[in-house]
Amino acid sequence: MRYDGTQLSFDLGHGGVLEVRLHREPCNEIGLVMLSEVERVAEAAHAPGVRAMVITSAVKRGFCAGADLRELHRENAARASEPVEARVREVRRFLDRIHAAFDAIDAAPITTIAAVHGVCFGGGFELALTCDLIVADKTARFCFPELRLGLIPGFGGIPRLERDLGNAIIRDLLLTGRSLGAARAQAIGLVSQLVAPGEHLSVAHRVAQQACRFDGPTTKVAKAFLKPIPKDRLAREKDVFCELFAGPVVAKALARFDADTSAMPYLPAPPSSEQQDPA
Repeated sequence: MRYDGTQLSFDLGHGGVLEVRLHREPCNEIGLVMLSEVERVAEAAHAPGVRAMVITSAVKRGFCAGADLRELHRENAARASEPVEARVREVRRFLDRIHAAFDAIDAAPITTIAAVHGVCFGGGFELALTCDLIVADKTARFCFPELRLGLIPGFGGIPRLERDLGNAIIRDLLLTGRSLGAARAQAIGLVSQLVAPGEHLSVAHRVAQQACRFDGPTTKVAKAFLKPIPKDRLAREKDVFCELFAGPVVAKALARFDADTSAMPYLPAPPSSEQQDPA
C-alpha cells in the first residue's frame, strides 16, 4: 500500500506499520486538500494488513499548525454577500468531514502513534489526540490558540482531551492560550515518551513494531474498551463552534490573521514567563 499525495504521503512498511508523513509547507495547515488526503489515511487505517500506524511530519517547523485559517478566511470572504446561515452550513460540512475522518483514525482497530516535534497547535493537536500514543521530542509544544480567533477547537480536541486527561487541563490551555512544553506534556500524561530532538520518529517506529507483536483481534477489542468515541460531546463541540463562527468576532480575527505576514502567524503573542511552560 502506497499513496503519494500533494500534502501527505503514506506507505505500508515491513511488519504492517503504516507510516504517514505530512509534508505541506509551512506547517501542514489543514485545508480542503489536506482534508481529502487525511480521509485517505482514515480509510487506510482500517485496511487489511495494517497492524499499526505512525503519523509524523516531514516539515521542519513541526507536526501541524492546525486549520488553514487563510483558506477559511478567503472562503468566508468570498461568500460575504450570502446569509450567515449559508456560510455556517459550509463550515459545518467541512467539520462533518473532518470529524468523520478523525473519528475513523481514533477508532482504528490498530495501535496508532503520533510522532511529534515542534509546533503541534490547534487542529494539529487535535489530530495527535486521535492517536493512541504521542511520542514527542523535546522541541514539541502543544497549544489551543482558538480563543484569540473568537472560536473554540472544532476538530474534536476538547472531547478527546477530556477523555484522556480531564477537563482541568483543557481549561488551562484554552482559557489562557498558553503552550505546553514537551516535558510538562509528559508529566501530565499527554506524551507517552519524551525523546531527544530528532529521535521521535525512530522511537515511534519501535513502539509500533512492539505493538505489532500482539494479537490483532485482541488489540481491536482492547481499544474499543479503552478508548470509546465521545460522540455526544463531539457533536456539541461542532454546534458551539458553528454558533461562534456566526458571530461578529471571527471574521475580523480571520482577516487580521490573513494580513499577518510574520513567518508563523499561528503562534500566540510572544510569551511571558507566566504564559508559557518551560520545555
